[in-house]
Amino acid sequence: MNFPAMGKISDEVLGIFVPIFIYWIYAGILAVLETAFPKYKMQTTEQQDEKNLVSRSTVIKGVLVQQSLQAIIAALLFLLTGGANPHHVHAAAHAAAAAGGGTGGATASACRFIIQFATAMLVMDTCQYFMHRYMHQNKFLYKYIHSHHHTLLAPYAFGALYNHPLEGLMVDTMSGAISFLVSGMSPRTSIFFFSFATIKAVDDHSGLWIPWNPFHVFFRNNSGYHAIHHQLHGTKYNFSQPFFVFWDIILGTYYMPQVDHKNEDKKK
Repeated sequence: MNFPAMGKISDEVLGIFVPIFIYWIYAGILAVLETAFPKYKMQTTEQQDEKNLVSRSTVIKGVLVQQSLQAIIAALLFLLTGGANPHHVHAAAHAAAAAGGGTGGATASACRFIIQFATAMLVMDTCQYFMHRYMHQNKFLYKYIHSHHHTLLAPYAFGALYNHPLEGLMVDTMSGAISFLVSGMSPRTSIFFFSFATIKAVDDHSGLWIPWNPFHVFFRNNSGYHAIHHQLHGTKYNFSQPFFVFWDIILGTYYMPQVDHKNEDKKK
């Protein structure tokens, strides 16, 4: 692992800490938006405080614990791989040799980035779907581990990573590590991928349904989709996270009624 030198921070260090900073920055932006545009909240702050079984201060502490564990695992992963994924090193060398370092090299590099990014998205979704679903099906795991996350019946942005520490390791951190290794991405690519995955997870838990939100335009797996899963009647559905819904569709756990998300709670 390359530790930061004077005036320079290594990709490995950025890969560890940038997603953590992004988490709190984006959650803060969404908090400002929900204050400025309360009409886009699916449930009011009062309803959130009434339904949720854990205080906001406890949620913040829990998220910080999980992020600390993730930072440690990420550092270990970079150390074990020597700071560079072997698949990435081989692909980069092959592309440079074939393209002679010209425009072809830049094109090959961009294509490699897109393929690795897409592969990581598919791998992460696959890991998290089956791990998440098993957390619900296994009564012991749900009662003592996953139920911590579901104490937020009305989720909000900075509670996205509020989990039992063991779940954070088994689901979030493990799926991230597998995605990194299988995709063959470099530490630099991981900065972008895990930052994007973090933003997506925070947005999905935001409790906001904003018409102009690009995540609602390009992803069926969004804040409205995940809000259903957090309701008592939706815990047997919508296990997919954080990007796509294809596993839910294939395995019959997809559930997305035609509802007005902003007024859903008022209709009950």
